[in-house]
Amino acid sequence: MSYDLVIRNGIVVDGTGAKRYRADVAIAGGKVADIGRVTEGARRTIDADGLVVAPGFVDPHTHYDAQICWDGAVTPSSWHGVTSVVMGNCGVGIAPCKPAAREIAMRDLVSVEGIPFDVLNKGITWDWETFPQFMDAAAARRPSLNLAFIAPLTPFRHYVMGEASMERAASTEETAKIAALIAEAVDSGALGFSSTTLNQHMGFEGKPLACRNASREELKAYANVLKARGKGAIEIALTRQVGVLEEDQCELLDFLLDESGRPVTFIALFDRDDIPEAVRNTLRLAAPMIAKGARPQTSPLPLTREINMDNPFSFASFPSWKRVFADTSKAAQKTVYADPGFRNQFRDDLRNPTGFSNWGRVVVHTVKNPALKHLEDKSVAQIGQEQGKDGVDAFLDTVLADNLDCELTMASWNTREDRMRELLNNKAILMALGDGGAHVDMLCDAGYPTYLLGTWVREKEAITLEEGVRKLTSDPADLFGLKDRGRLAKGAPADVAIFDPARIGSTNHGERRYDLPGGAKRIVMPSKGVEYTLVNGAITWEQGKLTDARAGKVLRG
Repeated sequence: MSYDLVIRNGIVVDGTGAKRYRADVAIAGGKVADIGRVTEGARRTIDADGLVVAPGFVDPHTHYDAQICWDGAVTPSSWHGVTSVVMGNCGVGIAPCKPAAREIAMRDLVSVEGIPFDVLNKGITWDWETFPQFMDAAAARRPSLNLAFIAPLTPFRHYVMGEASMERAASTEETAKIAALIAEAVDSGALGFSSTTLNQHMGFEGKPLACRNASREELKAYANVLKARGKGAIEIALTRQVGVLEEDQCELLDFLLDESGRPVTFIALFDRDDIPEAVRNTLRLAAPMIAKGARPQTSPLPLTREINMDNPFSFASFPSWKRVFADTSKAAQKTVYADPGFRNQFRDDLRNPTGFSNWGRVVVHTVKNPALKHLEDKSVAQIGQEQGKDGVDAFLDTVLADNLDCELTMASWNTREDRMRELLNNKAILMALGDGGAHVDMLCDAGYPTYLLGTWVREKEAITLEEGVRKLTSDPADLFGLKDRGRLAKGAPADVAIFDPARIGSTNHGERRYDLPGGAKRIVMPSKGVEYTLVNGAITWEQGKLTDARAGKVLRG
């Protein structure tokens, strides 16, 4: 027999956590045909001596719903050994959507995902209305990677209720219609549904994202859709304070587990040194739910984001900032920032930790006003000390003096190595939160697979190579019911990542590109050490470059 491709002499790490071994991997017809000693010939051979041959990585939290319209290569995830991406996260998305509601759907993405409206307006193709049509349209574009979809609750509620979805719970009749649409989506291959309870998840006109208004009766009906089918999962953005699980959230988590009979994955579990025991307390409170199938999500990265004052999402969790998002024009924002009443409300908010409490971690990155150049690379705390101001005044005065054009960086969570070792060694915790398609103007965490393998596996030896690969492959695939993905096994689809274990890695601070529709800016994360990536047997990434292969599929649960 002659194969399409043989990968010879590689170090096979199969994604299950089993011990590595040396073998050849033969591929034919888009599937793994053999693993072992392969003597037959092939149209092409890759010498993988010294390289790891692993299943392609599965990224379960990407927000790529809009980006797949203009970027079939799904960058930068495709640079990092990722072969399958899951989108529809946090209850926000662009399907189902009636033509008259397109602007509202885009404005939701602007607010929650931090994607500029002009980018969405230029880039979204709108060649669908229903959710099954959305998935079919994605498949028709022949993407480079495999695409999988969770049904986000906000557009489903809006499709049935219109703008009332942003104001109230659904009626019994409306709930039944929404549940029927979710059932249709799941029957067409959606991997479950997603929602959010987070205060910072504001949508159109600064109103709460529509899914935040869903009643318990609604959530029961939607969860029961999954229970009736015995498949799918629920993803929910649950912690009002990052890393802090509260009693009512525990109760909601338990409710969703019971009513769905399915796994529930929740965000966000970041370690925070401002509330040192938050993660440990959260895991202790969640232990009974974890035993039922709850999966908290974290990232192996220290979270460093750029703050763009056009869309200051980093402060959206503070109640005082609701005014800022109600009217995001520059003139309106400047009026708010200059208002002493707003500043005092912000000071009051800062007394209750909601994810930020240290002006020393907010640094001026760039300014446009030449008179302010001396402030670059200084923290807001330093500027305040020099100017005799508190952090709020130093920050907002600087922003106003630069006509809102300055860019800042904020370093926040996952900075303590000892606590990160605890998280990485906890099998209940899902590695995720790459957010590759969201917050594109301020951070890029989509490189977390290579960061995990480079920093935590090789450099710090916090986990084994086998466990690191398992966390990136079979673990997320199994959670969402993608049973034929995430493992390197005979007969499985040939999604393969081939990397140099001595070189693989990425940093926690990306590079700027101006390659979004209309030339808008985004932050991307380059990779190191990924030699080849195969999607359904086709080489999509070869020694630092994307190929023209478009063998990705829509993965259906």
